[in-house]
Amino acid sequence: MVEVRVVATRDSFDGWNNLSQINHLINKRMNNHNSSHGHTLWLHPQNPKEFFMQLLHVDSAITGANSVSRQLTAQIVAAYKASHPATEVTYLDLVANTPAHFTMDAMTPRTGQTEGLSEAQKRENAVSEQLVSQFLAADVVVIGAPLYNFSIPTQLKAWIDRLAQPGRTFQYTANGPEGLAKGKTVIVASTRGGVYSTSEGGQAMEHQESYLKVVFGFFGITDVRFVRAEGVAMGPDAKAAALASAEVEITNHTGAAANQASVAQAA
Repeated sequence: MVEVRVVATRDSFDGWNNLSQINHLINKRMNNHNSSHGHTLWLHPQNPKEFFMQLLHVDSAITGANSVSRQLTAQIVAAYKASHPATEVTYLDLVANTPAHFTMDAMTPRTGQTEGLSEAQKRENAVSEQLVSQFLAADVVVIGAPLYNFSIPTQLKAWIDRLAQPGRTFQYTANGPEGLAKGKTVIVASTRGGVYSTSEGGQAMEHQESYLKVVFGFFGITDVRFVRAEGVAMGPDAKAAALASAEVEITNHTGAAANQASVAQAA
């Protein structure tokens, strides 16, 4: 059974004739959260027939104020909030708060062992639980993912390793693996110093967007959108063109409603 808590003031339900209206809205909302875990649904105070969207904003670039991906994730979140005012944002900086790389201390609690855990195992399990719970609570996840050495930052990979939990984000069935984090939208700010998308050789070299499509698809997320800025290290003109192209994609991807059944809408 899924526990659902609706948080609202008494006035939020003014004008609602009976509980069937409330139940209908909750059921519609829960269809976008195919999970065995409980949810807290927050009603918008100005429009109580609309629930707040929970947006998780994640940055992973190590370059701070010089980061293009951080610039783009900030623009994406601002644009999404402008298009969808009933949005609450939680921010996670994976450089300032980097989870440790995956070890047996982090793995052991996932094997079903609950007795005799060491203090290190309990500590690592608490980190994993906090991160996966935060991820599962989000309707929309905005991720800054620069291309480092043909892949994603190690900080971002460490975060994903904490999310990949059997029984939480996926499960194995008689028919194969099944994602459990269905109903989310992921918007990735993909930034690259060079150009990789326009040739077979370049596409074979990148393990950034391709990896993120696969891992979030494995979690059951079919609505993965990419805002791409590539060639940003190829001179001022190339960088300006890349950012201009990304701004168009931001408008396109943030104007659309969340939880669309479109797969990896890459440019």
